[in-house]
Amino acid sequence: MLYAIYILYLRVMYPFLRNVLFCFPPEEVHYFAMNSLKLLSTIPALKNSLTQSFQLNHSSLEKNIFGLNFKNPIGLGAGFDKNAVYLNELETLGFGFVEIGTVTPLAQQGNDKPRLFRLPKDKALINRMGFNNDGVNEIKKRLYQWKNNNSSSALIIGGNIGKNKITPNENAWKDYEICFNELFDCVDYFVVNVSSPNTPGLRELQEKDALKKIIAHVQNINHGNTVPKPLLLKIAPDLTQEQLDDIVALSFEIKLDGLVATNTTIARQGLQTNASVIETIGAGGLSGLPLQKRSTEVVDYLAKQTQHKIPIIASGGIFTGNDVKEKLNAGASLVQVWTGFIYQGPSIVKNICKTLLTANE
Repeated sequence: MLYAIYILYLRVMYPFLRNVLFCFPPEEVHYFAMNSLKLLSTIPALKNSLTQSFQLNHSSLEKNIFGLNFKNPIGLGAGFDKNAVYLNELETLGFGFVEIGTVTPLAQQGNDKPRLFRLPKDKALINRMGFNNDGVNEIKKRLYQWKNNNSSSALIIGGNIGKNKITPNENAWKDYEICFNELFDCVDYFVVNVSSPNTPGLRELQEKDALKKIIAHVQNINHGNTVPKPLLLKIAPDLTQEQLDDIVALSFEIKLDGLVATNTTIARQGLQTNASVIETIGAGGLSGLPLQKRSTEVVDYLAKQTQHKIPIIASGGIFTGNDVKEKLNAGASLVQVWTGFIYQGPSIVKNICKTLLTANE
């Protein structure tokens, strides 16, 4: 009974709880909330209650995309569980897939704090984390341990890979190669991340020649394996039409398995938050509701230009089931939430799945 009351409180009272949590620094709250969930999940009865409360499994929600079976199309975007620490808890909350990372060859602290900021009036976040992670070797060990302990799990795990801050762009391909090789046996698919605005010079790698050097090299290694892994590219929402056309052409040339659209934006137009607050926050990638329209536009454009031949994972401004339907109608095969998870709470996946099931009836 106490467990049931706790779960009901977590579901119904989350808006109140969120207001309390929003009184504290975002990054510290992130770890406090997830570590608390991790601790509570060690109690078998409570974990079972969490599973029953937050998961909604139905055959009509299942999808087979790039040869992988997803129990539902709702994933958690990279950057939330950078170090593959919370996979059990995220699976309990119903996610069909989780993208860990961004992973770099060497562990790095990321940018100076504070580096994560809330914009409640806009249902948005600004972050300049800077690829803070434990490094590929430590994360690899953690993933192997998780897979060994959860061999029957249906959770799909993606590996989002990037370069270290100290690695010059001309040598970036080496970092992507290291991460790809080290994680090959412990993730289900890969995402090459060259679109974060928080590593100096990284977005320059989205230019056609630089990008081709990286993904062609990784794909050559990939196809040297008996069973290659799906290889995807994550792109920024700030690309021009010409740059998007280059991405499309390169995707066919390199035979990419998919695209992730989109990462965070450096744009700041149309925000409700006071301009002085935005100026004080400074640089970083904006995510959440303000990105919704642009993300859908990019998904729609890519889907049409690729003639729906390359699967797209949509990310940006997803809060509700209707938001997911909008992305799927634009041409996406799967979606990822991140900022919406923060604002909507632990019921977000189940609520979205309910809407999708209703639409399928």
